[in-house]
Parts: sequence; C-alpha cells; structure tokens
Amino acid sequence: MNLTVTEENYIKSIFHLQQAEGNVSTNELAASLHTKPASVTDMLKKLTNKNLLNYIPYQGVRLTKDGKKQALMIVRKHRLWEFFLVDKLQFGWDEVHEVAEELEHVSSKKLVEKLDSFLGHPKFDPHGDPIPDIHGNMVAVRQFNLIDIKPGTLVEVCSVGSQSAELLELLRHKNIGISTEMLIMKKFEFDHSVEIKIKNSQHINISQQLAQALFVKLV
Repeated sequence: MNLTVTEENYIKSIFHLQQAEGNVSTNELAASLHTKPASVTDMLKKLTNKNLLNYIPYQGVRLTKDGKKQALMIVRKHRLWEFFLVDKLQFGWDEVHEVAEELEHVSSKKLVEKLDSFLGHPKFDPHGDPIPDIHGNMVAVRQFNLIDIKPGTLVEVCSVGSQSAELLELLRHKNIGISTEMLIMKKFEFDHSVEIKIKNSQHINISQQLAQALFVKLV
C-alpha cells in the first residue's frame, strides 16, 4: 500500500500513543503532530477508508491489524536508519532522530532489507528501543524504571524514555549510555534523587527526572 508522508506520520504517531493510552483521542494526536484537531479528523476519515484505523468520533482511534503492520514497518525503517547513522557514520545518539524521521519514508523494501543485512540484523536501535524484524516481531526485554530500583542493586541501562536532544546530551555528559552498568547506592527522600556508581568512576547523583527517563535490566 502506497501512503503519503503525512499518512505515515499519522500512523506512526497513533502506534506510539496507543502503546500507553489505549484508544487515542483527536486532541492527543493533534498535540503529537503539532496540528489542529479539525485537520486530524479529516485525515482519520481517510485512513479509516483505507482500513488502517478503527475510528469512532468522540471515542478515539486505534490501528487495525493492517494499520499496525504498516506502523511497524515505518518504525523498523526509522530505527534501522538510526542504528546506521550512529554505528556506521559516527553520529551522536542525540543527532539522529530528525534525520531518521526523513529517511523512514524511503519506500524501497529492497533497500531496507539490504540495510538490515548490512548492519547484521540489529535487535535494538542506539536508544535501546527494539527494532521490528521483517515480520513486525520485536525482542521483548524485561526492564524496570531506574527510580523503582532498590539500593544495592546492579543494573544495566537498556533504553531511555525520551529521545529529546537535551536528555541525550545530559546522559552523554554523565557518561551514561545504553549498556552502561551502574550500582544503585542510595535514594534520597528529600528530592527523590538517586546516587549511583558507574564502573571505574566516582559516585554521581542523578535527579528524579533523569532517573525516571532511564530503563534498566537487572545484572
């Protein structure tokens, strides 16, 4: 199915929003896409006619089976391009999101599959998010929010909750990245900050906001 760039952006946004929210409201989608609710309504009707959405006015929208399949392929391309930019072209992980936003709309299936093969079929992008395979399957990882981890626990960073350049810049400044191992030393009741120790480094303190943006697995 051939979709416009705008239609693909809608489908991808709905996919991400419905992971946490269930049905996605028109206002939520408008805010995500930085557009007006009236424009969203028109597009939802078009995508419903293409059997990509289940849309009921005032009750929200969800992707159909076909819509989810399309969304997963867009996400697949986006995350493969992010991996390529970081791993092969040495971009910083805080520099690749906007570039991948453009590259994800490349329609050549042959190019995407050759890219996947060239990269060695990676399972995760540079931010720790799973990359769907050609069938839309993703590796499931049991992960926890850092803020919920008890002191004395050794963990490894496996993903970040946001790809904002500001967050990624802060993590780079603190030498925290995907696969970084850290020991949780202490949690402070006053401001809910967390003291951690990274291997071969001094103890550092991270804010509650930063801790909530980090997802880890137990080591």
